[in-house]
Amino acid sequence: MVDIRKILSKLAAQEKQLLDTKFLAPCVRGGKVRTRVNSMIYTFQPQPRKFEGWAIFQPINEKIAAVIEEPSLPQLTEYLQLLIPVRLLLAFPLQGQTWLAYPVNESDAKQRTGNAKPIPVHLVTEGSQFEPIAARWDGNSWWFEEIDRRADPLPAEELKAALKKLVLPEEVRFKGMTPEMRTVYELVARNIKDFDPKLRDEKRLQEALKMGGGELREFRDRDNFWLVEWTSSTGEHHSSAIAKSDLTVIGAGICLSGFDKDFDLQSLVGVVENR
Repeated sequence: MVDIRKILSKLAAQEKQLLDTKFLAPCVRGGKVRTRVNSMIYTFQPQPRKFEGWAIFQPINEKIAAVIEEPSLPQLTEYLQLLIPVRLLLAFPLQGQTWLAYPVNESDAKQRTGNAKPIPVHLVTEGSQFEPIAARWDGNSWWFEEIDRRADPLPAEELKAALKKLVLPEEVRFKGMTPEMRTVYELVARNIKDFDPKLRDEKRLQEALKMGGGELREFRDRDNFWLVEWTSSTGEHHSSAIAKSDLTVIGAGICLSGFDKDFDLQSLVGVVENR
């Protein structure tokens, strides 16, 4: 016959042990934390609810665990060293302290984690776009460890410079560039509206005209060239055929005595202003 009192006593002892347990765990905003007690996995909602970061927790009951204190650096280091290391390149923030990242070495990442695709890495407290980092994988999620200060910082600077100029992914080239770096650049480019072909072309024409003192009204695609409608600083309206490749003038819309191709869009504005 089952002894109910023994069962209740055992459950009470387990509950007391659970409530006396303190554990270190990472937590994303809006997420939950887990720990193992007597081979049982317990999942808790953190208190405060919007907590994000590393903390030492203590259960209040079987569903809620409160943040007690921040872990020390040795405690955090000991925890992370139990997880699988992987080197990543930061792409862009997704939400809070979670960034999209990509492996520095696809084959190495696949061998270590079975994954060589864009991944969310959590609790990124430092670092910037294209920067290499060291992260840890717990079999389910990736957690930021530190900036990889052993890595060459120059590729990240090259990628940032290319991004500032809106260089197309297939046109980015520099010494030491890897396929993984190009993939990260493509991920970032797809996330920026200025890389939309039409918006990018519009910005390119706007900047050329602005440097010459003109202003873009509109432009139309004509296969190998654009038909650009623009105005000078005096308000004069002009329509010019401009080559897509290098913005050289195909047809100025004014008489240049056959020297149209000696000018580009920027210099054309100056010619019109001073004719």
